[in-house]
Amino acid sequence: MSESVHTVPAMPAARRAGCPFDPPPELSDAQRHGPISRFTHSHGRPGWLVTGYDLTRAVLADPRFSTRKDLLNVGDFRVPPAPPGEFLLMDEPDHGRYRKPLIRRFTVRRMRLLTARVEQITAERLDAMEKAGPPVDLVSAFAKPIPTIMICELLGVPYEDRDAFQEQIDTFMGGEAGMEELIAAYTATQTYLGELVRAKRAHPTDDILSELTDTDLTDEELQGMALLLLAAGFDTTANMLSLGTFALLENPAQIAALHTDPARAVEELLRYLSVAKTFMRTALEDVSLDGHLIEAGTTVVLSYHTANHDPARFDSPGTLTLDREHHGHLAFGHGIHQCLGQQLARVELTVALTALLSRFPTLRLAVPATEVVLRPETADIFGVKSLPITWDA
Repeated sequence: MSESVHTVPAMPAARRAGCPFDPPPELSDAQRHGPISRFTHSHGRPGWLVTGYDLTRAVLADPRFSTRKDLLNVGDFRVPPAPPGEFLLMDEPDHGRYRKPLIRRFTVRRMRLLTARVEQITAERLDAMEKAGPPVDLVSAFAKPIPTIMICELLGVPYEDRDAFQEQIDTFMGGEAGMEELIAAYTATQTYLGELVRAKRAHPTDDILSELTDTDLTDEELQGMALLLLAAGFDTTANMLSLGTFALLENPAQIAALHTDPARAVEELLRYLSVAKTFMRTALEDVSLDGHLIEAGTTVVLSYHTANHDPARFDSPGTLTLDREHHGHLAFGHGIHQCLGQQLARVELTVALTALLSRFPTLRLAVPATEVVLRPETADIFGVKSLPITWDA
């Protein structure tokens, strides 16, 4: 085994000032030294950091690496197993048992049939923005409501509960709440979903959660699945919409390509931004990666963002090129845990971004780009906290 390897002292805390779309400089530097580096987890436990595209993809497809939450080896403490139903943090066969009944409910065809509803919601948000007049915060006026309404309708969350639900998810995924606040938001969400599952069993409606009550899944399992789907379906797309708009406004020459081929443009935005920036895997046995021994029980951090900016895979990866010929980005992951809702996300991004920039062709930032406040790197999903925009009324 080779012993020559770059070392990153710790995971970086922030991106370079003025470069909100680039990976943190420590990660880009690590990638220049090779696709894998040593580093130390925040609680002092040694680990490995993978920044190369090919190696990240290989780990994601390798059953010798586990996604189980309770196997994470990042400090001198024990992490409890994932709650029933939260299959993103489970291996086979548990993962497949929960994911399988959802696959036919998230098919490409079914998600594309929702296009008209996405168009309707988008138009309603744009009408409200136009009526209010500039300036507005794109995050609260546009980026959050669209995916929130869509995923809540799919799962059957009553309309009047959506604002409270969105706020709770913001709290435990935003990366800034204290432990007491996190626990309170998580507990309130779990309590609400438990009541919702029981209501769907008693009085099914036309939604995915009601359909799942006709399976062998328990109330507790359905509650966990609903939390995962709601959080993932809302937070990732909301941040892609706001950060994607920011990127387009900072690269106005690219906007014409968005209108020419929206589907291709969205794939490039997904690659370029990679808002779900890192994931972790734990070696179940000794594994060789790029000539380095990863010992059993060691937790590896996979940097999706840096992998999607790997010059060995993409020409000029730090440049937003909306008409780029794509060859498989990792924004939705890879392997058995690849994002279940990726087709819905694509529909929402394609419809919403093209409609926004068609309705407001003079759209621009209402503050200097350096004053746009970013979410902290501790947030599960990267993005902006707010995006003040204006246009010629």
